[in-house]
Amino acid sequence: MSETRTETDTIHAVPVRTSEESDVMSREMTGTDAGSAASGRAGRWLWLLATAFSLLVLAAASLAALVEYTPLPEASIPQSTTILDSEGNVLAALQGGVNRRTVALRDISPWLIKATIAAEDRRFYEHSGLDARGLLRAAWIDARHLSKEQGASTLTQQLARNLYLSHERTWTRKLKEALYAAKLERRFSKDEILEMYLNQIYYGHGAYGAEAASLLYFGKHARELNLAESAMLAGIPKGPRYYSPHLHYEQAKARQATVLQTMTETRYIGAALAARTRSEAVAIQPLPKGKGQIAPYFADYVRKLAAQYLGTDEKLLTEGGLQIVTTLDSRVQSAAEAAVAKQLPENGELQAALVAIDPSTGYIKAMVGGRDYGQNQFNRVFATTRQPGSSFKPILYAAALSEGAVTATTRFRSEPTLFYYDDYRKVYRPSNYNDRYFNGEIGLRQAIRSSDNIYAVNTIMKVGPEQVIQMARKLGITARLDAVPSLALGTFPVSPFEMASAYSAFAAGGDRAEPVAIVRIADRNGRVLYSAKPRREQIVSPQLAYVLSDLMRSVFDTGGTAHRISRMLTRPVAAKSGTTPSDAWFVGYTTELVTSVWVGYDKGRTITQSEAHRAAPIFADFTEKALADIAPHSFPLPDGVVQTYVDSATGLLATADCPEHRVLESFIAGTEPTESCAPIRSLQQESDTNSSPWWKKLRHWWKS
Repeated sequence: MSETRTETDTIHAVPVRTSEESDVMSREMTGTDAGSAASGRAGRWLWLLATAFSLLVLAAASLAALVEYTPLPEASIPQSTTILDSEGNVLAALQGGVNRRTVALRDISPWLIKATIAAEDRRFYEHSGLDARGLLRAAWIDARHLSKEQGASTLTQQLARNLYLSHERTWTRKLKEALYAAKLERRFSKDEILEMYLNQIYYGHGAYGAEAASLLYFGKHARELNLAESAMLAGIPKGPRYYSPHLHYEQAKARQATVLQTMTETRYIGAALAARTRSEAVAIQPLPKGKGQIAPYFADYVRKLAAQYLGTDEKLLTEGGLQIVTTLDSRVQSAAEAAVAKQLPENGELQAALVAIDPSTGYIKAMVGGRDYGQNQFNRVFATTRQPGSSFKPILYAAALSEGAVTATTRFRSEPTLFYYDDYRKVYRPSNYNDRYFNGEIGLRQAIRSSDNIYAVNTIMKVGPEQVIQMARKLGITARLDAVPSLALGTFPVSPFEMASAYSAFAAGGDRAEPVAIVRIADRNGRVLYSAKPRREQIVSPQLAYVLSDLMRSVFDTGGTAHRISRMLTRPVAAKSGTTPSDAWFVGYTTELVTSVWVGYDKGRTITQSEAHRAAPIFADFTEKALADIAPHSFPLPDGVVQTYVDSATGLLATADCPEHRVLESFIAGTEPTESCAPIRSLQQESDTNSSPWWKKLRHWWKS
């Protein structure tokens, strides 16, 4: 009988193991013995270190790439536009609150360079833009105080902040500052960075850069600073207001002592020199008062012209660092200001204006627009509301001489006269000043000498007012002028500027140069943006200009309107006065200078006789001082001018038979008289003889 097997019969028996055998088997299966565990931990640390190193290398490479390839932002450094006189002296700065003048490092005192490095960044030549010790110190202080008060200390970082960033205290700004500082160090040399820094650092009172600050505080250029001045200036940026020698001289001296001490520590100077320097008094220039200390009215005029010439906005004009070279002569300007101040009452509202032009070039040499720019900035040189009065007459006579309507011997009666015009539909009745007339015939010289109005109106009626207006336009007068007889007496307003410009043609032999105030405008890099190219035009002939000038010299003769100032003048001068109820004028010239002077009140108030007499002395005083270094010159006699003696009583050639009124007159060749006075007198005598009683005839026969 076979055996029957159950399911359990097929299961193999499992051997029973001891605890030791189980432990060995467990260790073999899990691999967690001590050696394997240590090895695993070391591997993990190596991996972490490798990863960290890789990240560090990557970060360094990224930072290097960032420094290398990240472009610097556009630097924006407001730099004042300077207005210079003809000699290169600064007249004014168009700054909008910024006073900055850029100079090369070689034009900055070595003392200031050393003092700045000692005070601001002793390790400037050792670091690469970032001072690690300084950064760690600043970070530690910020962390302790939970603030962002500590900034970077290197000059390069300060430069980066001032060039490209705001002054907000944020970590973002500090990181950008460090990046831009590193970028600056790679792009520029240390000396270039130092030059940029010294040209943009703020020294207080609106002065940016060493040059502007040196001129502001010490009245000298940065290259001229001594050690004491340099140490004081280097200490100001730490607290421009607190250490301003203008506001706190003692605090500025204390800061100077600190800078000198740092200079001894850096071995720039010795202790003995530092001690001597600390004891020196530093002369501080007073702060300038007001806008444009020299020629402020002229500076305003130049500013308007520059904007017009360049077609630029106000920001570029005031902060673009432009250099505007003008025609003004500071010495001549000082003479003008002194002459005006001398004649105007110290306390009062009487105003004056003066403008002087070189007739050979059209260059404006001086301009005074009023008695006090600080109180009133209105420039009366360009006022177009004042009547020039008789100072307009030379323009009338220029037109008449040009048309051959009159000569020096043309005669008109000086007496109250009615003039009909507009086809006899209108009448004009002029009068002489104070109703003074000669009540007889006078010539052109006498009319100019005494400023006879009747002669002037007779002249305009003969030449025609249209011809006078045409002459005025050629001479640069743009004011409204109507073709009426009163035009001869200057009844239409003209500015002092246009009067001077018109007279300049007479002074230059008939050749008028367009008035020039700006010679050249250059940008901060020296690129010329504008160069003056004034127009010149021969308005009248040299012969006419000479004849008119010769006639106008008569105002200084006895009986002339300017005789009272003749002793003040030591050189040939041609001029003409003008007086209205509210205005006093004196416009005249030498061969070197044309000057227009106006005196009056802004509101057109009536002036007194003594006030009217102030214009001529201003002219004389100014002319003599302005030309003090120039020898007197006569007006050159051109070819085509005939000078001959005439009888002023008849206007005919003078002979030995009529010596009483013998005067030398000038004529454009071909217009001089050809008849002598003797035949006329003989005929007169004969006529008198024929009409005389028989006893007078007998007496005449006996004398003959």
